[in-house]
Amino acid sequence: MSILQLSSVSKAYIEFPNFRHRFLSWFGRQNSRLKKHLILDNINLSVEQGEAIAFVGQNGAGKSTLLKLITGILAPSTGNIQVNGKISAILELGMGFDANFSGAENAKNTLSIMGYHPKQIEQAIPEIKAFSEIGDYFEQPMRIYSSGMQMRVAFAVATTFQPEILIIDEALSVGDAYFQHKSFDRIRELQKQGTTLLIVSHDKQAIQSICNRAILLDQGRIKKEGSPIEVMDYYNALIAAKSHEDIVLKPTEEGKLQTISGNHKAQITEVKLYNSQGIETQDLQIGELATLNIQVEVLQPMKHLVCGFMLKERLGQVIYGTNTWFTEQVLTDVTEPQRINYQIQFAARLGVGSYSCTLALTGGATHLQENYHWIDLALVFKVLNINKTEFIGTNWLEPEFIIQRD
Repeated sequence: MSILQLSSVSKAYIEFPNFRHRFLSWFGRQNSRLKKHLILDNINLSVEQGEAIAFVGQNGAGKSTLLKLITGILAPSTGNIQVNGKISAILELGMGFDANFSGAENAKNTLSIMGYHPKQIEQAIPEIKAFSEIGDYFEQPMRIYSSGMQMRVAFAVATTFQPEILIIDEALSVGDAYFQHKSFDRIRELQKQGTTLLIVSHDKQAIQSICNRAILLDQGRIKKEGSPIEVMDYYNALIAAKSHEDIVLKPTEEGKLQTISGNHKAQITEVKLYNSQGIETQDLQIGELATLNIQVEVLQPMKHLVCGFMLKERLGQVIYGTNTWFTEQVLTDVTEPQRINYQIQFAARLGVGSYSCTLALTGGATHLQENYHWIDLALVFKVLNINKTEFIGTNWLEPEFIIQRD
């Protein structure tokens, strides 16, 4: 049985022209001609225990509203939501904390509302204080807390006891890098123990690191669902497509889904990878000098032409990316159709494994200015360790150990 099931769930808000109409609605006297704003439209979703799902989409897509429906803060206008587990949620920073209460008092009140026994709560308070690492502020009113301090306490409270479902709405985007790392470590521990994770975030790296499924919401509907890397690539293309560019999904030979987008004023016609000997290849040695050869065809006049590339490891984490805007090699005043060849040389200082290359032709620093052609998974290659010492990770640093004994 699924731990969470949403069936034909919709949420709409009615726009009341004045207080009189709102007051009459309390007694069931509602004018059918009142304007309705549909926030979520016919959402169907099944979540299994232990899954980690990210909800992505632009502001106003309905992500936060969906999480509030799941937690029971809001009721759906239509449809049914079935939850088969205890929920712990951090929504909009603070978990409903009272600014006049201390961190300790708010922690006790929140855990009490969540149904924990007073003895359990007393035992948990020292752990919450230790994990949040805010020192004596834990006993001070929350009105003097920074947003980062509030997030620390909220996260510590939400994860002190292992929840069956953990819901996080953008909370981890607040605070310092140290505590973010610490929080993700705890999330991974909870996942290993079977906790289901539902998260709203704009952090592509975090989503691809901890989630096994992603759902893209657009105008209140599920636009796309699948692996985080496929959904995030599609989302990236969707943002660019607001200026009416095409988006094409194309299966690769490896069985992955490739996202191609752009208005095709210029397009990439060929991409090849060459090793240090000038031989076309799909295998590189660690540290080997490689050349990425990109053939471009310009079809329409343009003020700026920028070529960029991005390397990703097998899970979709970006290893490196840049473009000719940042290297100050932008082609300007491209006035007629022509063919252009780009060669990108780089040293493959990468760890052993499989890597993909994303290519882009744009009209500015990013594809948001104007996207001519964007290809995810344009090329896939492997890095092999032939003659280097053993190491782990995605980057080869070639360290030198200096050891001295007294």
